[in-house]
Amino acid sequence: MLSIDASFGLGEALVSGLVNPDVYKVLDGKIIDRKISTKKLAIYASKDGGTKEQEIEPDRQNAQALTDKQILQVARMGRTIEQHFGCPQDIEWCLVDDDFQIVQSRPITTLFPIPAVDDQENHVYISVGHQQMMTDPMKPLGLSFWQMTTARPMYEAGGRLFVDVVRDLGSPAIRARLVELAGKSDPLIGDALQRILERGDFIPSLPDASPAGALAGGAPAPIETDPAIVTDLIARNQESIAALKRDIRTKSGSALFDFIRADIQELRRILFDRQSHAVFMSAMEATSWLNERLDAWLGEKNAADSLTQSVPHNVTSEMGLALLGVADVIRPHPEVVAFLQRVDDDGFLDELPALAGGGEARDAIRTFLDMYGMRCVGEIDITRPRWSERPTTLVPVILGNIKNFEPGAGEQRFEQGRQEAWTKEQELLERLRALPGGEQKAEEVKRKIDRVRTFIGYREYPKYGMVSRYFVYKQALLEEAGRLVQAHVLREKEDIFYLRFQELHDVVRTNHADDQLISQRMAAFRSYQALTPPRVLTSDGEVIAGAYRRDGVPAGALVGLPVSAGIIEGRARVILDMAEADLEPGDILVTAYTDPSWTPLFVSIRGLVTEVGGLMTHGAVIAREYGLPTVVGVENATKLIKDGQQIRVHGTEGYVEILSGE
Repeated sequence: MLSIDASFGLGEALVSGLVNPDVYKVLDGKIIDRKISTKKLAIYASKDGGTKEQEIEPDRQNAQALTDKQILQVARMGRTIEQHFGCPQDIEWCLVDDDFQIVQSRPITTLFPIPAVDDQENHVYISVGHQQMMTDPMKPLGLSFWQMTTARPMYEAGGRLFVDVVRDLGSPAIRARLVELAGKSDPLIGDALQRILERGDFIPSLPDASPAGALAGGAPAPIETDPAIVTDLIARNQESIAALKRDIRTKSGSALFDFIRADIQELRRILFDRQSHAVFMSAMEATSWLNERLDAWLGEKNAADSLTQSVPHNVTSEMGLALLGVADVIRPHPEVVAFLQRVDDDGFLDELPALAGGGEARDAIRTFLDMYGMRCVGEIDITRPRWSERPTTLVPVILGNIKNFEPGAGEQRFEQGRQEAWTKEQELLERLRALPGGEQKAEEVKRKIDRVRTFIGYREYPKYGMVSRYFVYKQALLEEAGRLVQAHVLREKEDIFYLRFQELHDVVRTNHADDQLISQRMAAFRSYQALTPPRVLTSDGEVIAGAYRRDGVPAGALVGLPVSAGIIEGRARVILDMAEADLEPGDILVTAYTDPSWTPLFVSIRGLVTEVGGLMTHGAVIAREYGLPTVVGVENATKLIKDGQQIRVHGTEGYVEILSGE
């Protein structure tokens, strides 16, 4: 796809932002979209030198700057130039007396690349990173592990992974379900897919096929609301991880790689277990049912948000509360607190016992790391440094907890949430009983509440089990890398992160590494860090931007998806690196995305705004459990909201207002 900006007069008016241009989009020699702007001013050359602004005649202000014939002529010129240079081009041109002149052409270095495939067919790619709350680039070893783990083929571009859904969109039996589920996960993805379908020029008509992958999944299998199901699933997962840790110790060389390949099949068996899937899917279905019925019967919007506070078996929310417990151990020891305030070395745990209370502090932190040390920001990438490898990451959070909370805050926080959920449940049931047919309605709602509270906490466990296994794999592979460094096959242990799994196996097998390939991969990864991945991308390179089609939002408000009800005002803290968090009670966290590793910060904030997210993503689940008004999917939130501004988060309606200040 090719995009053309055009306006009257000299291009200086566009560059300076004086006017908005017309925007024409051309695909396969056809104009597929045009947005005509109101062009009130233009800049022209002055006879005496320099330039001058001139008002455009009223009858020309809304006229198309280029005719359709001229648009297609510019498009053909652009394709010729692109073909000449062999890469996408940013071309400046001008039109004088129906004669086009090319002023400048330069490579587009910020254009997101297209996944490489061997055919000439159309493809529609959905970003995996937006589904997984990790839009940063991944290193090759991380990409290959994720591809070995997932059930559906994934394609690489710009250090990110994408799923091709063109066949799903082409199937009449699947497309509606796909758009619906994608929209629930991320409304901007759902709307982008709908826009592609509405265009009618890209999706092939295919015979019906069985759904493949999570996005096109069907209704959950029937399952009883039995807490023992969850405890049994967790126990089986823990037993499997314990067996992995025991058995991998004896493996090295090629045998290690064969062992990991086999164990990934065990990981997949657990991840895609039908009963496990039925547990969290039935919780999600019950959540939607409660929100729909209670809104219809009582006018109560997003009622399930309050009902899911402090549920059992949520390994991610328990992690945030556990770190409050670590702060309780350290708080009484001023020498330890002072020491932590100047820590900058990851070996600090070994130094703690020399301080008064340091032994207890070390044991508390290590106990936390034994349970949660495999977590980190961007944890789906096996190459990312884990908390156990870089414990200094947690120090600012621990110090913040010591400063901002009283002893026992973790237990108090959990009990307060549990009590608020119970009180809300009783209130809703009482109001329902007062309605016609109220007893039956109340019984139905009570069953759904029990189902949600029994099962929704488990939503966080499968990923916890996955990253637990990833960390075991990583530790074993780094030991193997250490042997390669000693044998002068690799320069650094971390070089293995720039090789795919099979490539690394080949290095171990042959004792030879391609240093040039590793260097090229390092340079490519650095370049990928400057790119912003699109939610939806076509094989023509077109980025399809979805929109929130919503009325009733105040002028100037930033629109997103409401995932945790409530309205809150406070100071915005725009934080992109968890290790640099300096939060005060009452702050509202504004960030790009939150995976489970951000949860320890949730205990300190009053609300949350993210650029990426969906109703059942990890940040949304934990925000509801902690009772934090939250809006996710707010595009460019970290740029539009300035650190320190006062903002109002409408977690029930799904928008953010910037009130004042910086």
